[in-house]
Amino acid sequence: MFNSPVQLLTVERHQDGRGWFAETYNRDRFAVLGIECGFVQDNHSLSKLPFTVRGLHFQAPPHAQDKLVRCVKGRIFDVAVDVRAGSPTYGGWVGAELTQENGHQLFIPVGFAHAFMTLEPDCEVVYKCSDTYAPQADGGIFWNDPAIGIEWPLKPEAEVHLSDKDQRQPLLAEFKSPFPYDGRPLSNL
Repeated sequence: MFNSPVQLLTVERHQDGRGWFAETYNRDRFAVLGIECGFVQDNHSLSKLPFTVRGLHFQAPPHAQDKLVRCVKGRIFDVAVDVRAGSPTYGGWVGAELTQENGHQLFIPVGFAHAFMTLEPDCEVVYKCSDTYAPQADGGIFWNDPAIGIEWPLKPEAEVHLSDKDQRQPLLAEFKSPFPYDGRPLSNL
């Protein structure tokens, strides 16, 4: 079994003169990696402007969500933050660039807040969730909390675009985690 709770997955593309084909999810192959959740909802977003941030989001139990994220158009910087109570890596983060060219996916398990930043215009992101949207369980952390210290790939002159909700998210210090630590510390991707 794979030990890292957050995993960067490389998708094999089979190419020919027509283009390429890729299998982005296979329950049996994912189980070998320790990813045994059942996905029940797919989401697809379009962000028109570069440096749009969506997150840091999560759903609390009993509607907590595992997520499998990929960028199908453009480029994003995708981030997971450990918010599991008692974790030795609590508040730690990992991030990866997901692009339509590289086809990488990021698996983000329950107990991690998720966000992404678009790096160019007109980015489309698709992700699978292991539970359906439940507004009463919706939660988040401020995207640029200095206590977390995410190294966002921002240009000095960049204007960040946030939803009203994401501008008002609490800091990590103000958050009481409903997620228990499962014994697997966050490790580098």
